[in-house]
Formats: sequence, structure tokens, C-alpha cells
Amino acid sequence: MRTPLLAGNWKMHMTIPAAVELVEALIADLTDLSDREVVVCPPFTALGALAPLVDGTPIKLGAQNMYFEPQGAYTGEISPLMLNEIGCTYVILGHSERRQYFNESDELINRKVQAALEHQLTPIVCVGETKAERDAGRAEEVVTTQLRGCLSLLKPEQVATLVIAYEPVWAIGTGDTATPADAQAMHAVIRHTLAELSNQQVADSVRIQYGGSVKPNNVDELMAQPDIDGALVGGASLKAADFLRIVRYAEHRA
Repeated sequence: MRTPLLAGNWKMHMTIPAAVELVEALIADLTDLSDREVVVCPPFTALGALAPLVDGTPIKLGAQNMYFEPQGAYTGEISPLMLNEIGCTYVILGHSERRQYFNESDELINRKVQAALEHQLTPIVCVGETKAERDAGRAEEVVTTQLRGCLSLLKPEQVATLVIAYEPVWAIGTGDTATPADAQAMHAVIRHTLAELSNQQVADSVRIQYGGSVKPNNVDELMAQPDIDGALVGGASLKAADFLRIVRYAEHRA
């Protein structure tokens, strides 16, 4: 069985006091988790304050991005070495907003994935199509091309350690969510592609999250799908009550 992974991507939200308040509320409620994993991914500025708070709790710390070099003259960037040192165990890579606003390519994301693995960070590798691409019937082509580019040159044992997040761009922050059937269909395509890139055993072990307007009122149905192994949550992760409801989704799978 794949352990479900519920991750909150706070994006560019939360000052340090607000971040601490939110995590303290999560910690107070999440004392009995054994069958699922929870990650919060705050802005870089809050990582140092949250690391000691989550230490020894069921909550793990992730970053929203990183550069692929361990150090150097890269003004404004954060290295995998720095994330590892501060207490991060996860890092989101290739989010659609990084692709859209900062022109990140599959090749660049691939270098980041390799660097994260070298520094004992688990990458959450994001893939997903735009509305125009889906309307043109190219959704599967776009997603599989991104997946192949981002995971290029990885060995099967490296692929086995990754998390993939399918995030249809048209559903992010819009309130529109892929139907559970549509999300499941793309997750199945992703798992099939992972088998081609490595082997079936690895593909069966990799966790694939859904991201795109995940909310308390749709998480149960999404998580009931056989190939959906968690959620990458945006706006709903900024409110303790909403994120806690998502983390405590009703498990319907046998």
C-alpha cells in the first residue's frame, strides 16, 4: 500500500507569526496519524521558525522551490544544501506557476530533481496541462512529455523515491476541479508512463498526488480513486480547519 501524502503549498502567503499560528493549530489536532503523511510547504522566510515546531510531530517540512547548485553566485536562490540543513525533507519542483511566471523548462526541473535527490530531499514533481491543451485533446501528450523530461536520466531506484503531483493548470485557484474520473484517468496514464521509464514495480510504489482546487467538500471523492495517493493543496491549506478536514479525508479504498 502507498502511504497517502497530503501537502499544503502555501505559495506566497503567511508572515512568520501567521505561519507559526497555523502550524500550532495543525499540531494540536494531528497527534494520531499513522496511515498518512502530512507536509507543509511555507515560504522560505518561515522555514526556520517552523522547523523546530514540527520536529517530533507527524508534520514534515517542505520547500516550494530550490536551485540545483549547492552554492555559488546565484543571487536570490536557495540551494538544496540549505533546505536540507534547515530541516526540509520535501521540495516542490516544477509547479505550474514556476513554469508560467518564471519560464522553468523540463530540462531545468530535471536538474533540480537530480540535485534534490543528491541532498536527501524528496521532490514533489508537478506536471499538468492548460485548459487550451486539454480542449485541443493534448492533455495526455503534454503531461507525459513533461514527466519524461523532468525524470530524464533517473535510475529506477531514484524514480521510486519521488512523489508526482498532477495539477491541471486550469483547476489551480479557479474553483474548478477535475472530476474524480478525469483525475483518475490521468493518474493512471502517469503511472503507466512511470512503468515505461522504470518498471512496473517502481510505478506501483510511486505516490501520485492530485492538485487543483482540492477542498474539504471534494477530497473524499478524489481520494477514493485507486491511483490518487494524496493531494497537493493550495488555498485550502491556509486555513487550519480546511486543511485538517482534507488531511482527515474518509478513506474509501479497500
